[in-house]
Amino acid sequence: MDRETRALAEKHFRGLGARLPDGVCGPPGRVDFIEKPDAFSYADFFKGYLLPNVPCVFSSAFTEGWGSRKHWVTPDGKPDLDYLLRKRHGCTCCQLRSAGIQRQPQGAHAPQRVHQLLERVHPGKLFLSQGLPLPQRLAPVQPMCGSLHRDTSVEDVYSLPVYFSSDWLNEYWDAINVDDYRFIYMGPTGTWSPFHADIFRSFSWSVNICGRKKWLLFPPGQEEALRDCHGSLPYDVTSPTLLDVRLHPACARCSPPLEVTQEAGEMLFVPSGWHHQVHNLEDTISINHNWVNGCNLAPMWHFLQQELHAVQREISEWRDAMPDWHHHCQVIMKSCTGINYKEFYHFLKVIAERRILTLAKEMGAGTVGSVGDSRLGTQQAAFDVSRITEVLASLVANRDFQRVDTSTFSLQPEELLQQLEEVVTATAAL
Repeated sequence: MDRETRALAEKHFRGLGARLPDGVCGPPGRVDFIEKPDAFSYADFFKGYLLPNVPCVFSSAFTEGWGSRKHWVTPDGKPDLDYLLRKRHGCTCCQLRSAGIQRQPQGAHAPQRVHQLLERVHPGKLFLSQGLPLPQRLAPVQPMCGSLHRDTSVEDVYSLPVYFSSDWLNEYWDAINVDDYRFIYMGPTGTWSPFHADIFRSFSWSVNICGRKKWLLFPPGQEEALRDCHGSLPYDVTSPTLLDVRLHPACARCSPPLEVTQEAGEMLFVPSGWHHQVHNLEDTISINHNWVNGCNLAPMWHFLQQELHAVQREISEWRDAMPDWHHHCQVIMKSCTGINYKEFYHFLKVIAERRILTLAKEMGAGTVGSVGDSRLGTQQAAFDVSRITEVLASLVANRDFQRVDTSTFSLQPEELLQQLEEVVTATAAL
């Protein structure tokens, strides 16, 4: 990040103040297609797409050097399942589900190795789209660990594009060595992912290693018009039941989705809070990351507050009778959402301390503007600190967080906030 981009970003967020960007809006008329890597910088992406939170598609030229595009695909562009089975990729765990089924049977999401998945798809000669020995076709496979990133024995499967390298979510989970949000999706023609927004209101990027996908994208706020009379979002936005005004009384107010056809090798940026549904038009393998950074940290924090309030409403009748009711709400929230206020603070603390260290090293060495741990330099680190400071201040002032037991924290939230405020002051003139 350069100084001009940082100044633009900080002005943008000062203008927002404590509120989120305006939600309800129609989708843009088209999605931009970025053709040439040499003519498109990180600053171009940040200012044109990340900050305004709109999607774009990168051409296959951005991924042409990836090992997965060379080795995982047959000469006719199909998934090379024989190669994948032979290589086995035994460290990569997957979760499997069937297409079009809202409620999965117990054990349907049991982790599997990639070779176990492929053997289940077809135990003999492997095909994804024909002769499945299962009662239903398979929906996209959802690996739940990032072993392709961590396993150095795997060939050069992919390299992280610089546009997505400010990735706090995977940086944090790598730091605590628990899990991550790097995925492979596999699915035959006709399978699809139901209508959803990505976890924690994260950004995501998706590259088709082979195959084609159709994306239906709705900007933040549009999903509210799709809720049924009970307040639930649809499972399938292409279902004719949405035309029933008794079930979906507000559906007519929803603008048509932004439709994107993603070709093999192309990379799609999915902005924060955009609900979407994805259909495999061909047998498809894709690599995806979910990621959070300073640009969508506030939406993540807002989402977590909504999740806690939903839990509190659900068990409100036991508020007076249940000892440690607020603590139990946090426990339930983590079980349902994957994170609670305590871990969110730890997430902020880990990223904050890493950025403070980067700034201390580079400012001490007189190398402002050089590339730091995030690949994006001192200006990026300073911007990150400013965003963490604003959200941490909101967290510290939050009444539900004030009820969290912080006695075992290595650094109290108020102390961390004071440190960050001092760094913001010290780096204002960089």
